[in-house]
Amino acid sequence: MKKKTNPDLEATFEQLETIVKRLESGEESLEATLKLFEEGSALVASCQKILDEAEQKIELLSSSLPAEEGDR
Repeated sequence: MKKKTNPDLEATFEQLETIVKRLESGEESLEATLKLFEEGSALVASCQKILDEAEQKIELLSSSLPAEEGDR
């Protein structure tokens, strides 16, 4: 089965990786570093929201499955 991923999540992770590399380089000014940190924090929150929504979908789908005898 082909792996399906959320393109928004992948794009957000890529943006976050770029920011981390820039921050780790140590070449940014203090002002730029603060701006990058703020942007990175927003991206982390966005990723968390996407993952939370996916978890809720999984829980909803799992709860609608019939229970197996070993699960009782």
